[in-house]
Order: sequence, then C-alpha cells, then structure tokens
Amino acid sequence: MWNQWNTATYDGMIAELISIKGDKNDTINAYLSRPLGPGPYPGIVLVHHRPGWDELYREFARRFTQHGYVVVCPNLYQRFGHGTPEEMSAKARASGGVPDDTVVGDCKAAMDYLKSLPYSNGRVGIIGGCSGGRQAFLVACRAKGFDAVVDLWGGRVVMAPDSLTPQEPKAPIDYTEDLSCPMLGLFGNDDLSPSPDQVNLQEEELKKYNKDYVFHRYDGAGHSFWAHDRASYRPEQAMDGWSKVLEFFGKRLQG
Repeated sequence: MWNQWNTATYDGMIAELISIKGDKNDTINAYLSRPLGPGPYPGIVLVHHRPGWDELYREFARRFTQHGYVVVCPNLYQRFGHGTPEEMSAKARASGGVPDDTVVGDCKAAMDYLKSLPYSNGRVGIIGGCSGGRQAFLVACRAKGFDAVVDLWGGRVVMAPDSLTPQEPKAPIDYTEDLSCPMLGLFGNDDLSPSPDQVNLQEEELKKYNKDYVFHRYDGAGHSFWAHDRASYRPEQAMDGWSKVLEFFGKRLQG
C-alpha cells in the first residue's frame, strides 16, 4: 500500500538494461528493476504504452520495485530499430503497430525470465496502459502462467470488424473466455478509447464467463491519467489508482 512502510527499513534497488529472448527467440532489450536483497520477490511484466518504451514507464517500473517487485519492461518496438522513444513510436505507428502474436511472445518470454530468477517467488503479474492495457489483457488471455492482470485504460479491446488489421486480426474482447487470472481495470469516464460504453461491453463479457475481476471508473479523468508528463494527468485519481493496483498485486502476488 502507498506510504505503508517503516522508516527504519532498509530500501535499495538496482535498475538496468538487459537482453532477453523474446518472440521467435529474437533478442530484445528490456528494462529490469529489482529490490536489493535475497527475496523471494514477485514479478511484474510492465507493458509500455503507444508513445513508446519511454522514461515514464521506467519510472513506473522503479515505483513498483520500491514496493517489493521485480519488474521487466520489454521494448516491444525493438524490431523497428533504435532512436528516441518518440521516433520509435512514430515508426511503430507507420508500420501499423506491433503484431499481437509478437506482443504475446515477448511478454510470455518476460514472464518466463522473471520466474527463472533465483530470487523469484514464482508469481508474476502483468500490467499496461493505453495500448499496453489492451496488450496486457490480450496476453493474459492467450498466455498461461500469469497470476494477475491490470488493464489501465486499454483502448481497442473492443474493436469493430472494419478496424481489425493484419497486426491486430482479432479483438481482445473475443478472447475473454480464455482469461486465466484475476483482473483489475482502471478507466476514466471522460476517455474516448475506451469509451464508457466499450468498458461496459468488456465488463459484460467478463460477467458472461464468470471471470474474477474488479473495474474502477473515475469521474474527471480521461485517457492516461497516470501520465504526469502530459496534460492528461489527474493526481487525485492517479494516486487512488496506484493504491488499488498495489493492493490488488499485493493480494495476488505477494501472499
């Protein structure tokens, strides 16, 4: 929980760039942050948003590590080359985005990497925002082995048939029956992608298949309300959301 730590407790971490074997055994970069200590620690696969594998998501990784998690944030845009996060995001958009199959392969590889670490407790969650929220839900449906998933305002979970693409050939909502772990969703009621109506449709599917889920919807917040580097940031809603995510992961991953 937020700020629920003893001031006499030792706190330290290491954060670094690593390489892992991703989809189709491709070597990709990932940002790793972990507590300093013997563990065992739970793991989190952090899926970056459409603006890229950027500084904001490195900050998110370290925040989770401050709360006792080993975090791996894979660079899903690696195959488009290297440059600034903004440049690589533009290349990804121009190419139609990362194929869903590749995302699933990279995130499953990150999960396997976390579970292989000698200081892992064997439990791994997955979380992402924006496109990463969509992808986190997709991965939790298609890849077995995750213990919890958090969707932060994931757009394009609900997709009209004419919005499907070769990279995204099936709407994630159509995989709901296969969701293999408990889910938490955070959404802004002023968001357009996903809109409140789309969130309602996703919730209906989760109920239809008797999935273990909790959704929280925030008035006065739109898309990406955790992003303190842009105008969409809403501090009160963001901090309430952080507390709910930490509580959810604490129950599902730390016990």
